[in-house]
Amino acid sequence: MLSECLRNVRTVMPLVHSITNYVTINDVANAVLACGGSPIMADEPDDAEEVTAICGGLNINIGNLNRQTTEAMRIAGRRSRELGHVRVLDPVAAGASALRTRVCRELQGLVGFDAIRGNVSELKALALGSSTTRGVDASAADAVTDANLDEMVAFAKGYAREVGSIVAITGAIDLVAAADACYVIRNGRAEMGRVTGTGCMLSGVLCAYLIANPTDRLEAAAAAVCLMGLAGEVGWSRMQEGDGNATYRNRIIDALYTIDGTQLDEGARHELR
Repeated sequence: MLSECLRNVRTVMPLVHSITNYVTINDVANAVLACGGSPIMADEPDDAEEVTAICGGLNINIGNLNRQTTEAMRIAGRRSRELGHVRVLDPVAAGASALRTRVCRELQGLVGFDAIRGNVSELKALALGSSTTRGVDASAADAVTDANLDEMVAFAKGYAREVGSIVAITGAIDLVAAADACYVIRNGRAEMGRVTGTGCMLSGVLCAYLIANPTDRLEAAAAAVCLMGLAGEVGWSRMQEGDGNATYRNRIIDALYTIDGTQLDEGARHELR
């Protein structure tokens, strides 16, 4: 049950090292804390290897690439792989520039990842070499819909098989896939797209869930994605007149903190294909 994954995170309190982007770094830290983990961030190359060694997992987010952070990603990624730690890639805006796509592919070969989480345009850019990425947002042309659901489930499973990772495609309909199974998840609110960083937060939460649930990482990944979507729903239900997207961000983080296992099991809307 998804609730067991949630309880394990709050019992283990996994230490998550995130080399993430400067736009959302504080929100990622707070989301990891809210779900029951503990965050640490080190993007100085001379610091990254030592910090990585004390953590249970590494969350790499390429949202604000520069030479320093890219080198820190390489160093931390190699060390994390040597230690057998959980490794998550968030390929922000892959396909929007040659640099982003190249760095993601380099890291895939160097580090290897237990999970890759992104929108459908980003993952198509990595899998197929082309997409219609529009900044950090997925193109409407790439959206997962009921009309193309079978095709997109097959794509997610195929890409998971190719890279040997769990693949999480997030959007209006979320897909969390291994080579032979895929969760189709329908939690969340469209308004989450008006808050910068909900995907970044999810990648940190995902890393925490994978660390704390090593025996069934597909279910753990699905639990993390369901939790984030449900937090968006609960947070929205608590909005007051005059509240805007800044308040909504805080309510999402609050919901990550307050949702319990029973709420997650009852509120998660998913099917396994």
